[in-house]
Amino acid sequence: MFISQILDETGQIAVVVRDGGEAALVNGADSSYALAVEAAQSGRSLRDVIMARGLGAAVNLPALAAAGRMALPITHPDPAHMHLTGTGLTHLGSAAARDAMHTKLQGADLSDSMKMFQMGLADGKPDAGTIGVQPEWFYKGNGHNAIAPNAPLNAPAFALDGGEEPEIAGVYLIDGAGNPRRIGWAVANEFSDHVTERINYLYLAHSKLRPASFGPEILIGDLPDDIRGASRILRGGQVVWEKPFLSGAANMSHSFANLEHHHFKYDVFRQAGDVHVHMFGTATLSFADNFATQTGDVFEIDAPQLGLPLRNPLGQDADLGMISVSAL
Repeated sequence: MFISQILDETGQIAVVVRDGGEAALVNGADSSYALAVEAAQSGRSLRDVIMARGLGAAVNLPALAAAGRMALPITHPDPAHMHLTGTGLTHLGSAAARDAMHTKLQGADLSDSMKMFQMGLADGKPDAGTIGVQPEWFYKGNGHNAIAPNAPLNAPAFALDGGEEPEIAGVYLIDGAGNPRRIGWAVANEFSDHVTERINYLYLAHSKLRPASFGPEILIGDLPDDIRGASRILRGGQVVWEKPFLSGAANMSHSFANLEHHHFKYDVFRQAGDVHVHMFGTATLSFADNFATQTGDVFEIDAPQLGLPLRNPLGQDADLGMISVSAL
C-alpha cells in the first residue's frame, strides 16, 4: 500500500491511497499525519485505519504530478516538529566516493571516511536485538526544509554545489508515549553541497544544511531487501547523467534496525507528536563522476518498489549578503 497527499481543486490537502490498483481518495482524511496519529492512539495499524474510513473517488496520480499537485506525502501542522536527518557511509558506492573526496595525503593511510565505513562492515549488522556500531549522522533541518515533489530544490546563493543524493528514507511518528512508530518508506533526494564538503570533511555539517525532498508516495509495510531503480539528471528534457539506484538491506553495511536505534537513542528525537524523515545513505551520486549540475537541471529518482518517481528541478536562492545581528 502507498499513501500520498495531493492538492485538490481548492488547494487543500487530500489523502490518496494506492493498493495494487488505481489510486483513490481516503474518505474524510484531512492529512496523512492525522491518520498516523489516529493509528497510534487507537492501537490499530495505519492500513486498518485507512480501510476503516473507506476509499472514494479515483485519482490519476501521474497526471496530478505533471500538474504540480503532488504535496509531500506527510507534513506536520507545525513544520518545526518535522526533523530531516540522515546517515552516511552505509553503501559501498558512497564510501568510495567519500573516500575520494577526503583521502589523506599520508600514503596508504585510510581516510576517516573509509575507517568509518569499515566499522560498519564489521559491526553494522549485529544479531537481532543487539546494538551495533554507530554510523555517521547528520542534520538537514526541520519541516521548513522539506520540499514537495516537483518543486525546486534551491541551493543558497553561497553554495558551491547543488547535488542530488538518491536515498531511501524512513518516515516516523513519535507516539504519545514517546515511542518511534514507522509510518513507512519513501524515496528521498538528500540534496547536498559536495564541493563544500570536499574542502574539509569538518564542513560536512554545513554541506548538509540544505533542503530535501521525499515521496511522492510512502510505502506502508515491509521494505524489500533489494531496491533497484535509476537516478537521472535531465537538462533541457534530455538525460545528461544516469546511473542505477541500488539500496535496501541486501546492499548496505548497516541494518535498518541499527540505523534507527542510533537515531532514536537520543531522547530529543522521541518527543510525542514529532515526525522524522531519516535518510539512510546512497550508493550513487553524480558528483562522484565529476558531473557539474546547473540551475534548471531536473533530478529524477525512479525506484518503482517505492512508488512514483521523485522529480525536482535545481534552483538557487537570492543572495541576501551578510546576515547581521542587532541587539534588542
